[in-house]
Amino acid sequence: MRKFRIGKLSLAAFVLIALVAGCGREQTPVLVPSIISTVPANGAVGVPVSQPITATFNQPMSAASINSATFFVTGPGGAAVAGTVTYSGSTATFTPTVFLAPSTLYTATVTNAAKDAAGVVLDKTMVWSFTTGTIPAVVSVNPLNGAVNVPLNQRLNVTFSQAMNPVTVMAPGTFTLAVFGGGAAVPGTVTYVAATNTATFTPTANLTASTHYTATITTAAQNLGGNGLASSVAFSFTTGTTSNATPPTVIATVPASGAINAATNTKITATFSAVMDPATITAAGTFSLSATIGGAAVAGTVTYAGSAATFAPTAVLAANTQYTAKITTAAKDLTGNAMAANFLWSFTTGAGPDVTAPTITLTNPANALVNVPLNAAVSGTFSEAMDPATILAPGTFKVAVSGVGGAAVVGTVTYNSASNVATFTPAANFAAATQFTATISNAAKDLAGNALVAGATANPWTFTTGASVAPAGANLGTSATFGSFGGNAGITNQGINTVINGNIGTTAASTLVTGFHDLGVGCTYTETGSNIGLVNGNIDTAAPPPTVGCPSEGTAVTAAIAAQAALDALAAYNSLTPASRPGGTDPGAGQLGALVLPPGTYKAALGSFLITGTDLTLDAQGDANAVWVFQMASSLTVGAPGAPRSVILVNGAQAKNVYWQVGSAATINPAGGGTMVGTIIAAAGVAFSTVGNAAVTTLNGRAFSLGASVTMVNTVINVPAP
Repeated sequence: MRKFRIGKLSLAAFVLIALVAGCGREQTPVLVPSIISTVPANGAVGVPVSQPITATFNQPMSAASINSATFFVTGPGGAAVAGTVTYSGSTATFTPTVFLAPSTLYTATVTNAAKDAAGVVLDKTMVWSFTTGTIPAVVSVNPLNGAVNVPLNQRLNVTFSQAMNPVTVMAPGTFTLAVFGGGAAVPGTVTYVAATNTATFTPTANLTASTHYTATITTAAQNLGGNGLASSVAFSFTTGTTSNATPPTVIATVPASGAINAATNTKITATFSAVMDPATITAAGTFSLSATIGGAAVAGTVTYAGSAATFAPTAVLAANTQYTAKITTAAKDLTGNAMAANFLWSFTTGAGPDVTAPTITLTNPANALVNVPLNAAVSGTFSEAMDPATILAPGTFKVAVSGVGGAAVVGTVTYNSASNVATFTPAANFAAATQFTATISNAAKDLAGNALVAGATANPWTFTTGASVAPAGANLGTSATFGSFGGNAGITNQGINTVINGNIGTTAASTLVTGFHDLGVGCTYTETGSNIGLVNGNIDTAAPPPTVGCPSEGTAVTAAIAAQAALDALAAYNSLTPASRPGGTDPGAGQLGALVLPPGTYKAALGSFLITGTDLTLDAQGDANAVWVFQMASSLTVGAPGAPRSVILVNGAQAKNVYWQVGSAATINPAGGGTMVGTIIAAAGVAFSTVGNAAVTTLNGRAFSLGASVTMVNTVINVPAP
């Protein structure tokens, strides 16, 4: 019995010892490798195209197992993305050989063939996807590439297709200006206006006269997603000899001044005579709207695109209410000139909102047109006023070679608020004998926010180029900034309501300029109480200075400016003559009144043209670049005693594209009143109105006399924008 009990105790002890021993040999659980984070994250959007793709593990891995076979990236259709794979710490990195494509879905994969140092494989194959962001582009520059006679006080403006990172745009070396051909860099500062996606380069001092410059924006300029420009952008221009001192003006508004039944959901736009500094337009208080009665301010936001400012009310306007819009003198152009006075206009709303969608009513070239000039611009006319920002947005207005995958045409888009015409201007001439397709998408919206819809006019539309180019306008050279030039015989004003929005000049002495003073310097040229003319620009003459208190004018400098302008005006005159532009026709036996003329060259068969009886209409047929040249061996007469006449521009016609080459003298509305358009270059004088007429005669253009004086009575001259 004793023996038996001892045996049982021995067995229990053995079991206990065995259990204890077994517990001592228990192993730590195996840690299986897994991916704990990725960059980009699964489902990420707006990923920079330069983004490396990474996967971070929960423990160190075998570097040998992290390679292109276990970590790869694919794009559309499963196409492999070329790249290199590296491993450091606990993170694997896939670096694409070239930047990823914008706006594209990509998939990254790490297979379970990846192992840790002990040979334990990844817990599962990891697959995640992401979408790259868009690539910013430069959609417009000012001055335009190739521009000449750029003012010496010019600032440079660059507008991007999307919101940019201001730090990258304003960083040293991103936006620069230098003398062409690797010359000296121009010191200056760069600012960025987020509301307009616009960068402005302001030189520290005026640019050098008659000098070729190149501006560059590098790929260091990035959008808010970290994507830079696809390539650096450069544009060049040549300065003239003078600074610009002409204050900008508002030339068109929507709603128009005095308009009634304006939609309660409308935006309000103002188009300027010059390209403006966006920072001054979007600054608080520059562009405001308020109720006319009671003066309650309307909350809203201001944007600027092209040459138009837009005020978008935060809420719909009250019905049947008068409102007053105001743009203050804080608004400045890109040469730093402020508006001469605040600009106000009023309109009255109707009963409710505008819900009518806009359509395209006219295209140029017309659909299916053949033999289109190689230097043609492409345009569409809308049924109503449009929101400029939507028209100018990248992708809204496109032109491409017809057919699937046709190459896109590089160009710039502009919008004329006065005529409701959007124009696509190619960066280079079209290819010959090629069909193109133009498209304006429904991203285009009217000022009430209604998107473009299909109408009777085809959109998209096609056209086929021919083999030649169309005649261009005259090159005015340095004379382009002058509203009036009196050859070697001076300029005379009689009346108190004369205003020249531009420069005036003569190669004669300052004493032959009478009845004027200039705004910038404040010099007076023989004014009396009844003969007062304001020049919102420079007055350039030969010596002597006009007064003792004005030693800066009537000098060798201003004489040289006038001399060059005279030479350029003469060259332009010669380029407009029948010898240079043959083939002109006379559409009305010398009488242009009551005619509606398409673009072209017109030659007076009997030497003179008249616009009497009724007005002349110039129809651009939707082509904002349409040019008219009128050739006269003798005289031009507009209006008759007691019956002033006007030239009316329709369907996108612009005053800057109308030219009058006059062999002797031009007489414009001797009874006063009326509106003339275009650049008049006469060999023997230009006369506006006659003494004693109070009615203002307007010229939207220029009046040059090569060998005689220019005389005016209560005349307003508006130099067209470039």
